[in-house]
Amino acid sequence: MRLSIYLPVGLQLGAGRVLSFMMTPFMGSRKHIARRNLELCFPELSIEQRQKLLDDNFRTMGMMLIETALSWWASDASLEKRVQYKGLEHLEAALAKGKGVILLTGHFTSMELGGRLIMLKQPCYVMFRHLKNELFNAVMMNARTHHSEGIVLRNDPRVMVRALRKNKVVWYAPDQDFGPKLSVFAKFFGVTAATVPATARIVKMSGAAVIPFTPTREKDGSYTLTLGEAISDFPTGNDVDDAQSINDLLEKEIRKAPEQYLWIHRRFKTQPKSKKASLYK
Repeated sequence: MRLSIYLPVGLQLGAGRVLSFMMTPFMGSRKHIARRNLELCFPELSIEQRQKLLDDNFRTMGMMLIETALSWWASDASLEKRVQYKGLEHLEAALAKGKGVILLTGHFTSMELGGRLIMLKQPCYVMFRHLKNELFNAVMMNARTHHSEGIVLRNDPRVMVRALRKNKVVWYAPDQDFGPKLSVFAKFFGVTAATVPATARIVKMSGAAVIPFTPTREKDGSYTLTLGEAISDFPTGNDVDDAQSINDLLEKEIRKAPEQYLWIHRRFKTQPKSKKASLYK
């Protein structure tokens, strides 16, 4: 992985395609999950259109290892040549209010690199959940600690609140299924999904602004980081309504480049008790 950062951009893209072909035969169960997610989220597409979207999605995942390596080891100077920013003024305006900023993103395939690229412009605290693979866990923790302003462990949100109260920026992706105890049910692409209400609760405690943040890989191997205006009238005090607002925002961003979203996660695993059948059989 480390050696890949020294390849020309064209060879990195080629290596990503090769990796996708090598990985796919070993990802049968994950491909089934991704296919099912696309069936649930894009019922309006034909079978052929969903298959193409699935194939494109797995090709983008081949680049994840390359992009992760870039995020860990590439120099600032080399990365600055490959990124353009849209909407940095929204981040600056939010910070001027002095209450901190949550950079709200989703699990896009370029998420890891997107975090490193935004930190070229603005120091951030980053969320971290320990990985099962001890080597990856150690290397990722070391890299994120080196490049970020601080680490927020998923099971200790108090660090996040303290950072926001100091007018810091926290990079946060809440779009995964963490089970029924930590979630409320809201719609995501029209499907009932267990959704953590933590974003609204943290904003209520800190007064922070929530800025949508989306990394996009362009065809030439460059990246566009798009930051939107701070979400208005948030939180409302209703956990379900607030969770729905977050899901709607993420869905809007995902639809712009759905092949670049991490569809291999069982996003709809947890369902209300009234719905006993698994959506992933």
